[in-house]
Formats: sequence, C-alpha cells, structure tokens
Amino acid sequence: MPSSKASVVVGLTLMCGALTGFAIPTNGGTQEATLKITVLFDNISRVDGLQTEWGYACLIEGLEQIILFDTGADGDILMANIDRLGVDAQKVDVIVLSHFHGDHTGGLRAFLQRNADVTIYMPGSFPAAFQDEIRGLGAEVISVQGPARLFGPVHSTGELGRQIIEQSLVIETASGLVLITGCAHPGILEIVRAAKSYLGQDVCFVTGGFHLMRTSESQLEAVITGLQNEGVHTVAPSHCTGEEAIGRFRAAWGDDFVASGCGAVIDLAR
Repeated sequence: MPSSKASVVVGLTLMCGALTGFAIPTNGGTQEATLKITVLFDNISRVDGLQTEWGYACLIEGLEQIILFDTGADGDILMANIDRLGVDAQKVDVIVLSHFHGDHTGGLRAFLQRNADVTIYMPGSFPAAFQDEIRGLGAEVISVQGPARLFGPVHSTGELGRQIIEQSLVIETASGLVLITGCAHPGILEIVRAAKSYLGQDVCFVTGGFHLMRTSESQLEAVITGLQNEGVHTVAPSHCTGEEAIGRFRAAWGDDFVASGCGAVIDLAR
C-alpha cells in the first residue's frame, strides 16, 4: 500500500457511459473492492519527493496477483520510488513488459535483485538473449505473441504494431475494460479497437503513455474523436503523451480526465 504521506489518491467509480463521481479518500483507499493503479516511474511529476525521469512503470493491485507493468528507465530510481511509496516489492507476482525500449525495461534487473520470484510476460519479439538473461536471474519468462489471458480477468492484447512491436494490458471489470499502455506505439486508437475486438467489450478507462508528442493538430483531433466514438469514458494519459496532447485530453474529457504522473494513485471500482 502506498504511503498516504507520499501519494495522491484519486478514487472513482467507473461506469461505461456514467461516472458516479470523484472522491479523495482520507484513508488511502475506498470501502468497496477496487483496482488500484499506482504510477511508480514517470517523467511527469505528480507527488513531491519522488524522482522523475523519462519512462513509465505502474503497480496494479486488487487482483489475485499483484502486477508491475513496465519498469521505467533506471533501476535506482524505480527502487527508490518503490521504497518512498511504501510498496513491498516482495509481494509483486507478475511483471508485464510492454515493449523493448530502455525507458520501459531499464529497471527490470534492479527489481529482480529485490524479487526474482516473478512471472514475466514479454512480447515474443524481445531478443532471445534478453529473455535468456532474465531467466538466468531467476524469473519465469513467458513469451506472448497473440492476444491471451494472463490470469483471471487480466489479458494481453498480444503483439501489435509493425515497426515497434508492443503489447498492452487489458483488465476486465464489471464496468468495462481497463487498458494500460506503455507507449502506444501501434496507435492508442488502434490498441483500443484491438482490445474491444478481442474481448467484445467497451474500453471505459485508458491510462499510460499515448505517444502523441509530435502529432499534428488534425491527427490529435482525430484520435480524440475516435476514442470518444469508441466509448472511452475516462482517460489518464502521461509519459510520452506530450504536454499539449494532455491538455487537449483534459479539455475534451473534462471531469472524466484523471491527472496522472509519478506517484498518482488511481482507484477504480471493480
């Protein structure tokens, strides 16, 4: 559990087509079952006292297994933020790596020094030498190609994209699909559509990097309109989304925009 002294908790009840309201719980959580997403590594600062650098990692709690999604660029920073937030690395069961870029895999070795008793899901396109090295550090490595259930309500979109291959994480909830992206190199709209096609449900909430930094105004508008047309109700963009694009998402989603960044804690009703 993140320390209340070092975290900002955004509590929300997520419903496709209806958001019942925001609350900031004083006890660091909500009374009902929640899916908790804590941003451990980001280039966007959300909570004072944490280190920021280009990259992304988040912790996902509230399921039968605790997931670390991506590991940021720097192991020292990742582990320092983990300790500052009061996260117990030993309790992590699963690591999901989105793609083979250093700002998403750079903290892995340092994390495994603390806890190697994990199952790591990585795209099959990752170099064999990297996979073998990680196995040698004690972790179980599972290669992912197509869309697949990882456990319970947790799925991978499978490998998407042509030039940069990437997987995203999809979690089924009673209210719809929660989608977590690393950099969304295959296109955030394309990833949403792939998740919907795979599971036959609407994607209600999307968070992570949307990779829209150098997107033209017309392209950005098309992405925003496309996501709204696909039924995406709530967004929490960060990392490589870009400052201008984040501002546009904030304006387009209004009260259904959630500010993310390093240290942010997002509670979603399951």
